[in-house]
Amino acid sequence: MRIVHDRRQVAALCREWRRRDSQLLAFVPTMGNLHAGHLALVRHARERGDRVLVSVFVNPMQFDRPDDLERYPRTLDADARKLAEAGVDALFCPEPTEMYPEGCVPARVTVPQLSGILEGVSRPGHFDGVATVVAKLFNLVQPDVGVFGEKDYQQLKLIEAMVAALNFPVLIDAVPTVREADGLALSSRNGQLSESARRRAPELYRSLREAAAACVAEPDRWPAVFAECTAQARERLRESGFEPDYVEVRRCSDLGEPDAGDRELILLAAAWLGGTRLIDNLRL
Repeated sequence: MRIVHDRRQVAALCREWRRRDSQLLAFVPTMGNLHAGHLALVRHARERGDRVLVSVFVNPMQFDRPDDLERYPRTLDADARKLAEAGVDALFCPEPTEMYPEGCVPARVTVPQLSGILEGVSRPGHFDGVATVVAKLFNLVQPDVGVFGEKDYQQLKLIEAMVAALNFPVLIDAVPTVREADGLALSSRNGQLSESARRRAPELYRSLREAAAACVAEPDRWPAVFAECTAQARERLRESGFEPDYVEVRRCSDLGEPDAGDRELILLAAAWLGGTRLIDNLRL
């Protein structure tokens, strides 16, 4: 596996791959601290492309709090070993000065209809950072396929909307959430949980399952029943020691507020447990 730090070198490498027998390139952008969920993305990329490139870049632009950026785990050596064992062709791991050589960002990408709701309310500016860095990476790599996880569902829909709006010639593939045996969605932030918090953490997914079952049991009352079910989920989370940011039912397609005729719906939640913020989702 090649390890590349320079943006010009990674662009040249990807151009060479494309010239060589028109090889398809699958790309997996990450922030590192890789776990089984990331490796599921890599396996999917291996199935979709002749070449697989993974990036590891802790993007400062998408952090709304400096302390969160400082705490984010950085495990590049271990990540590189996992990716090499998974058969990745190249790892791109730039420094912030390589991705943002101007220092401050002179231009940014915004997807207004998805940036200011749900996660965007709790983390102002976060999705501008996500859209901007993914656009920069797509311009450098020019992949045929970009692979993202459904655990960060709002991020997934934002990337899909950006690609469509800006005519990026890349197909976005979504991979289902990978969970622990007790239901907790895998996340790089799970390692920040204390032992007692880790024992309580699966309650987030259990609360979503309970709310989903209550919603599905009364389809004739959609969408009025959603407010009741999500309120009960928030209360259950508080009783379990969480501080919920939101529990919402939205349309799968665009995360808009559901109407009576909508049937492709998803429950999304975010909650603090101790000093760690967890997110999850579940389709109805």
